[in-house]
Amino acid sequence: MADTFKFELVSPERLLVSEQASEVVIPATLGEMTVLVNHAPTMTTIRPGVVTVKLASGQTEKYVVFGGFADILPTGCTLLAESAVVATALTRETLQKRIEHAQKEIDNADSDEHKTKLEQFLSELTHLNHTVIAA
Repeated sequence: MADTFKFELVSPERLLVSEQASEVVIPATLGEMTVLVNHAPTMTTIRPGVVTVKLASGQTEKYVVFGGFADILPTGCTLLAESAVVATALTRETLQKRIEHAQKEIDNADSDEHKTKLEQFLSELTHLNHTVIAA
């Protein structure tokens, strides 16, 4: 138990995970990041992607997140997701609806900056679609 830390994954809908973990891989905005016990204190934004959690029991669980923030401390990691689901529960149809919604938002963007952010989000969703659904 000495090599574990508290991991929580929270979305506006519910608390998805609150467990002791030995390792968590998160899709940080600047690249994937592995969190281990005694990690330096860090806050980072999260892009759409897969969070892989290795529990203290040795079991590995995967979750799909659609943006958010991670607060990392030496004793724990809390990921506050804009939206999240268990990876096995994500369907092609659900992801396709999110992609279509993002495309409509791009068409209605009120500034170039907003449009650029939405295009980046759409790119990440499309990549996620190929990664998660193909697996």
